[in-house]
Amino acid sequence: MSVAESDTIRMADENTQSLDAMFDAFEGLPVLEGMRIEVVEGNVHMTPQRATHWEIIWKIVTQLTNRFPQRRVFSDVRIDYPGDHNGLCSDVTLLAEGAQADDEGRWRWQDVEFVAEVISRGTGMNDYGPKKTAYATAGVPLYLIADPYQGSVHVYAQPKSGDYAETWPPVPFGTDIDLTQTPLGLTLGTADSPRD
Repeated sequence: MSVAESDTIRMADENTQSLDAMFDAFEGLPVLEGMRIEVVEGNVHMTPQRATHWEIIWKIVTQLTNRFPQRRVFSDVRIDYPGDHNGLCSDVTLLAEGAQADDEGRWRWQDVEFVAEVISRGTGMNDYGPKKTAYATAGVPLYLIADPYQGSVHVYAQPKSGDYAETWPPVPFGTDIDLTQTPLGLTLGTADSPRD
C-alpha cells in the first residue's frame, strides 16, 4: 500500500468517526422528528419532507423497484461520500448487484450506481453544487435532480474529475426520460409529477 493510499484510508476513517459523532448528537432528539438530516461538506442541514417531495421520490422508487430488486433501492439512508464530511442521505439510491453493508450496517459509496435528489427550497443549492461534486467524485454513473420549482428534471452522466462530463438539457415534468442507454436501462416517466 502506498503512502497516498494509506493517507486516504486514514482521512476516510477520521471523516466517518467525525460524521458518526455529528449524527449521534442529533439522533433521538424529539424536536427533529419528521426532519431529514444530512451533513454536506461539514455543515448540518435539516429539512422537513413535504408531500410534494415525497410524491416525486415515490414515483422514482416505484419505477426502479419494477426493474431492480427492492433490496437495491433506498431512500434517505446515510452513505459517506468522498470529500470533507459528506454524510449524505440521498432521496433515492440504487446500489450495485451484490452490494453488501459493512459490519456497522453501512453501505459503501463505491457500490452506488444511481442517485436522485428532489429539490427542497432551502437546500437545493447543495444538490446542484457540493452534492453533485461528491457524487461525481465518487464515480456515481448517473445523477438525476427533480426540481418541482422549475418543473423539470436534470440528468448528469459520465463522472470525471469531480464533475459530470455529460449534462442533459432539462426535461420538463410530464415527459418520459429515456435512460435505456445508461446503467438504469429504463425509461423514467414523470407524468403527474407535482410542482411547488
